[in-house]
Amino acid sequence: MAFSAWAVHDNPRLYWLTLLNSLTLASLYFIVASGFTLVFGLMRHVNLAHGSLYLLGGYVGYAVAQVTGFWALALLCGFLSAAAAGGLLQVLVLRHMHGQDLRQTLVTIGISIVIADGLLWLFTGQTYQIEAPALLQGPIRDLPIIKAYSSYRLGLLGLGIGMGVFLWWLLNRTKLGAMIRAGVDDRAMLAAAGVNVPVLFAFTFMLGSGLAGLGGVIGAVELSLVPGEDTRMLLASLIVVIVGGMGSVLGAAVGATILGLAETFGLAYAPTYSVVFTFVILIGVLAVRPAGLTGRSA
Repeated sequence: MAFSAWAVHDNPRLYWLTLLNSLTLASLYFIVASGFTLVFGLMRHVNLAHGSLYLLGGYVGYAVAQVTGFWALALLCGFLSAAAAGGLLQVLVLRHMHGQDLRQTLVTIGISIVIADGLLWLFTGQTYQIEAPALLQGPIRDLPIIKAYSSYRLGLLGLGIGMGVFLWWLLNRTKLGAMIRAGVDDRAMLAAAGVNVPVLFAFTFMLGSGLAGLGGVIGAVELSLVPGEDTRMLLASLIVVIVGGMGSVLGAAVGATILGLAETFGLAYAPTYSVVFTFVILIGVLAVRPAGLTGRSA
């Protein structure tokens, strides 16, 4: 590409650093959006409280890390807290609104506001960050051109790739994944085969919500925990799922990569128009591929 050739020639260190930053940001977006694609893209539940679950998991992880000092425990508690909240949301609310997209949208917007305000009351508007695990603290030195790069960010890139492989295997190579896909296509037939569909859907919803909480703890190290991050992550998840394609883990990976590249390179080379690039890509994809890059037309 002409831009890449010019950028490498003009300032190679800035280009490669921006590329790495965009991929690590894409990894975070993918982890959060993969949960959203399970809930929204696969199960067809419109959960606009997904961003608030990200914030909930992050704050719980921060509190656990402050008390225990163990990042892995904070990660687990962030996942479990968001999964539990998501399970309650699915069982008590969304289960009774199956197929009613407008009601789901309005109710989950209200729930997201309640969660966000509750977290604001508990943690105030102060900015919080979680310390990276000892193994990933400090930079990796002596990298070509860049010279040094955050160990944690490179670890995040690997975690995103591992999470993608695991979710693809779960949905496409296991009996559980086959049941989830069958339940989305024909709930009555799956129930007639003896599968407890409500329990299956509750588990899937909890997994998707837990991934949002997991992302909250991971993001709290390099980014921050502050009111408003829930809206940012919800918007990012929506863009990733729409661009990549509904219900596709591969699509979520593609969409997250495109969004990460657009945001990071936009901020590095044209900060005034960085937000514009994201929505130009969104409009362009929808104009050519209304079902997303990996989606299939109904």
